[in-house]
Amino acid sequence: MNIDFAQIFISFLVLVFSLTVHESAHAWAADRLGDPTARALGRVSLNPAVHVDPIGTLLFPLVGMLTGAPIIGWAKPVPVATWRFEQPRRDYLMVAAAGPISNLALAFLAAVAFQMVPLDVRQGMAEGQTALYMTVIAPLARLVWAALQINLLLAIFNMLPIPPLDGSTVLAGLLPERFAAVMDRLRPYGFLLLYALLLSGGFSLVVGTPYHYLLKWLL
Repeated sequence: MNIDFAQIFISFLVLVFSLTVHESAHAWAADRLGDPTARALGRVSLNPAVHVDPIGTLLFPLVGMLTGAPIIGWAKPVPVATWRFEQPRRDYLMVAAAGPISNLALAFLAAVAFQMVPLDVRQGMAEGQTALYMTVIAPLARLVWAALQINLLLAIFNMLPIPPLDGSTVLAGLLPERFAAVMDRLRPYGFLLLYALLLSGGFSLVVGTPYHYLLKWLL
Protein backbone atom coordinates (compact mmCIF):
# COMPACT_ATOMS: atom_id res chain seq x y z
CA MET A 1 0.00 0.00 0.00
CA ASN A 2 1.46 3.32 -1.08
CA ILE A 3 0.97 5.80 1.79
CA ASP A 4 2.04 9.42 1.44
CA PHE A 5 3.15 10.06 5.01
CA ALA A 6 4.18 13.63 4.24
CA GLN A 7 0.67 14.48 3.03
CA ILE A 8 -0.89 12.67 5.99
CA PHE A 9 1.26 14.74 8.35
CA ILE A 10 0.28 17.98 6.59
CA SER A 11 -3.41 17.07 6.56
CA PHE A 12 -3.32 16.07 10.22
CA LEU A 13 -1.75 19.37 11.27
CA VAL A 14 -4.31 21.30 9.23
CA LEU A 15 -7.18 19.30 10.72
CA VAL A 16 -6.05 19.89 14.30
CA PHE A 17 -5.63 23.62 13.65
CA SER A 18 -8.99 23.85 11.87
CA LEU A 19 -10.82 22.06 14.70
CA THR A 20 -9.08 24.37 17.17
CA VAL A 21 -10.28 27.46 15.32
CA HIS A 22 -13.76 25.95 15.06
CA GLU A 23 -14.13 25.35 18.81
CA SER A 24 -12.45 28.63 19.70
CA ALA A 25 -15.01 30.42 17.51
CA HIS A 26 -17.83 28.77 19.45
CA ALA A 27 -16.24 29.85 22.73
CA TRP A 28 -15.60 33.41 21.54
CA ALA A 29 -19.17 33.81 20.26
CA ALA A 30 -20.64 32.51 23.52
CA ASP A 31 -18.47 34.89 25.52
CA ARG A 32 -19.44 37.87 23.37
CA LEU A 33 -23.13 37.01 23.74
CA GLY A 34 -22.99 36.94 27.52
CA ASP A 35 -21.88 33.45 28.60
CA PRO A 36 -18.34 33.49 30.08
CA THR A 37 -18.32 29.74 30.81
CA ALA A 38 -15.99 28.80 27.96
CA ARG A 39 -13.65 31.75 28.64
CA ALA A 40 -13.39 30.72 32.30
CA LEU A 41 -12.32 27.26 31.14
CA GLY A 42 -9.67 28.68 28.80
CA ARG A 43 -11.50 27.68 25.62
CA VAL A 44 -11.26 31.09 23.93
CA SER A 45 -7.81 30.06 22.75
CA LEU A 46 -5.94 28.88 19.66
CA ASN A 47 -3.94 26.45 21.80
CA PRO A 48 -4.90 22.99 20.47
CA ALA A 49 -4.21 21.40 23.86
CA VAL A 50 -7.38 22.88 25.38
CA HIS A 51 -9.60 21.62 22.55
CA VAL A 52 -8.13 18.22 21.58
CA ASP A 53 -10.21 15.10 22.12
CA PRO A 54 -7.91 12.03 22.11
CA ILE A 55 -10.38 9.93 20.12
CA GLY A 56 -12.04 12.49 17.87
CA THR A 57 -9.06 14.74 17.14
CA LEU A 58 -6.22 12.20 17.11
CA LEU A 59 -7.24 8.56 16.70
CA PHE A 60 -10.19 8.65 14.28
CA PRO A 61 -8.67 11.15 11.81
CA LEU A 62 -5.36 9.28 11.70
CA VAL A 63 -7.12 5.96 11.10
CA GLY A 64 -9.15 7.56 8.32
CA MET A 65 -6.09 9.10 6.69
CA LEU A 66 -4.09 5.85 6.84
CA THR A 67 -6.88 3.59 5.59
CA GLY A 68 -8.58 5.88 3.10
CA ALA A 69 -11.82 5.70 5.07
CA PRO A 70 -13.98 8.82 5.51
CA ILE A 71 -12.24 11.15 7.96
CA ILE A 72 -14.41 11.74 11.01
CA GLY A 73 -12.99 14.26 13.43
CA TRP A 74 -14.13 16.38 16.31
CA ALA A 75 -12.75 18.31 19.27
CA LYS A 76 -14.04 18.68 22.81
CA PRO A 77 -17.40 20.47 22.66
CA VAL A 78 -17.53 23.96 24.14
CA PRO A 79 -19.82 24.13 27.21
CA VAL A 80 -22.55 26.73 26.84
CA ALA A 81 -24.90 28.00 29.56
CA THR A 82 -27.80 29.20 27.42
CA TRP A 83 -29.60 30.71 30.44
CA ARG A 84 -26.96 33.46 30.48
CA PHE A 85 -27.97 34.67 27.02
CA GLU A 86 -30.31 37.61 26.57
CA GLN A 87 -32.21 35.69 23.89
CA PRO A 88 -31.29 32.01 24.42
CA ARG A 89 -32.61 30.51 21.16
CA ARG A 90 -31.22 33.23 18.91
CA ASP A 91 -27.89 33.49 20.69
CA TYR A 92 -27.35 29.72 20.87
CA LEU A 93 -27.99 29.59 17.12
CA MET A 94 -25.29 32.22 16.59
CA VAL A 95 -22.83 30.34 18.80
CA ALA A 96 -23.47 27.14 16.83
CA ALA A 97 -23.04 28.91 13.48
CA ALA A 98 -19.75 30.51 14.55
CA GLY A 99 -17.83 27.23 14.16
CA PRO A 100 -18.72 26.47 10.53
CA ILE A 101 -18.39 30.16 9.64
CA SER A 102 -14.82 30.15 10.98
CA ASN A 103 -13.99 27.16 8.76
CA LEU A 104 -15.54 28.88 5.74
CA ALA A 105 -13.37 31.93 6.47
CA LEU A 106 -10.26 29.75 6.64
CA ALA A 107 -11.25 28.04 3.39
CA PHE A 108 -11.66 31.42 1.69
CA LEU A 109 -8.23 32.59 2.91
CA ALA A 110 -6.67 29.32 1.73
CA ALA A 111 -8.31 29.74 -1.69
CA VAL A 112 -6.84 33.24 -1.99
CA ALA A 113 -3.40 31.94 -0.97
CA PHE A 114 -3.67 29.04 -3.42
CA GLN A 115 -4.21 31.45 -6.30
CA MET A 116 -0.79 32.94 -5.47
CA VAL A 117 0.93 29.57 -5.91
CA PRO A 118 2.76 29.21 -9.26
CA LEU A 119 0.56 27.53 -11.85
CA ASP A 120 2.94 24.62 -12.49
CA VAL A 121 2.89 23.73 -8.78
CA ARG A 122 -0.90 23.87 -8.72
CA GLN A 123 -0.98 21.49 -11.66
CA GLY A 124 1.33 19.02 -9.89
CA MET A 125 4.35 19.65 -12.14
CA ALA A 126 6.97 20.30 -9.48
CA GLU A 127 9.41 17.58 -10.61
CA GLY A 128 12.84 18.61 -11.75
CA GLN A 129 12.74 22.05 -10.19
CA THR A 130 15.19 23.85 -7.89
CA ALA A 131 15.78 22.82 -4.29
CA LEU A 132 13.94 25.92 -3.03
CA TYR A 133 11.02 25.06 -5.28
CA MET A 134 10.84 21.47 -4.06
CA THR A 135 11.56 22.02 -0.36
CA VAL A 136 9.60 25.24 0.27
CA ILE A 137 7.13 26.21 -2.45
CA ALA A 138 5.69 22.77 -3.21
CA PRO A 139 5.13 21.79 0.47
CA LEU A 140 3.51 25.18 1.13
CA ALA A 141 1.21 24.59 -1.83
CA ARG A 142 0.20 21.21 -0.39
CA LEU A 143 -0.43 22.82 2.99
CA VAL A 144 -2.65 25.53 1.51
CA TRP A 145 -4.54 23.01 -0.63
CA ALA A 146 -5.15 20.80 2.43
CA ALA A 147 -6.37 23.83 4.39
CA LEU A 148 -8.83 24.67 1.62
CA GLN A 149 -10.19 21.14 1.32
CA ILE A 150 -10.40 20.30 5.02
CA ASN A 151 -12.00 23.56 6.12
CA LEU A 152 -14.56 23.44 3.35
CA LEU A 153 -15.46 19.86 4.29
CA LEU A 154 -15.65 20.72 7.99
CA ALA A 155 -17.96 23.66 7.32
CA ILE A 156 -20.35 21.67 5.11
CA PHE A 157 -20.31 18.56 7.31
CA ASN A 158 -20.97 20.51 10.50
CA MET A 159 -23.94 22.28 8.93
CA LEU A 160 -25.80 19.01 8.36
CA PRO A 161 -29.03 19.15 10.40
CA ILE A 162 -28.15 15.99 12.35
CA PRO A 163 -27.48 16.12 16.12
CA PRO A 164 -24.95 16.78 17.55
CA LEU A 165 -23.65 18.74 14.54
CA ASP A 166 -23.91 22.52 14.54
CA GLY A 167 -26.46 22.45 11.74
CA SER A 168 -29.01 20.77 13.99
CA THR A 169 -28.68 23.58 16.56
CA VAL A 170 -28.96 26.23 13.87
CA LEU A 171 -32.06 24.56 12.42
CA ALA A 172 -33.61 24.16 15.89
CA GLY A 173 -33.13 27.88 16.46
CA LEU A 174 -34.95 28.69 13.24
CA LEU A 175 -37.85 26.29 13.67
CA PRO A 176 -40.92 26.86 15.85
CA GLU A 177 -40.34 25.49 19.34
CA ARG A 178 -42.52 22.40 18.91
CA PHE A 179 -40.46 21.31 15.89
CA ALA A 180 -37.22 22.17 17.67
CA ALA A 181 -38.29 19.78 20.44
CA VAL A 182 -38.49 16.99 17.84
CA MET A 183 -34.91 17.76 16.79
CA ASP A 184 -33.83 17.54 20.41
CA ARG A 185 -35.41 14.09 20.78
CA LEU A 186 -33.27 12.88 17.86
CA ARG A 187 -30.05 13.84 19.68
CA PRO A 188 -29.36 10.39 21.26
CA TYR A 189 -29.51 8.82 17.79
CA GLY A 190 -27.37 11.39 16.01
CA PHE A 191 -24.22 9.30 15.67
CA LEU A 192 -26.24 6.35 14.36
CA LEU A 193 -27.70 8.62 11.70
CA LEU A 194 -24.24 9.91 10.79
CA TYR A 195 -22.80 6.41 10.42
CA ALA A 196 -25.81 5.37 8.36
CA LEU A 197 -25.12 8.34 6.10
CA LEU A 198 -21.47 7.35 5.75
CA LEU A 199 -22.06 3.64 5.18
CA SER A 200 -24.96 4.12 2.74
CA GLY A 201 -23.01 6.36 0.41
CA GLY A 202 -25.23 9.32 1.18
CA PHE A 203 -22.24 11.26 2.49
CA SER A 204 -20.91 11.85 -1.03
CA LEU A 205 -24.29 13.24 -2.07
CA VAL A 206 -25.14 15.56 0.82
CA VAL A 207 -21.55 16.68 1.55
CA GLY A 208 -19.65 15.95 -1.64
CA THR A 209 -22.04 17.77 -3.97
CA PRO A 210 -21.96 21.17 -2.21
CA TYR A 211 -18.24 20.67 -1.50
CA HIS A 212 -17.33 20.36 -5.18
CA TYR A 213 -19.61 23.25 -6.11
CA LEU A 214 -18.11 25.58 -3.49
CA LEU A 215 -14.55 24.43 -4.27
CA LYS A 216 -15.07 25.29 -7.94
CA TRP A 217 -16.55 28.66 -6.97
CA LEU A 218 -13.69 29.52 -4.61
CA LEU A 219 -11.08 28.68 -7.24
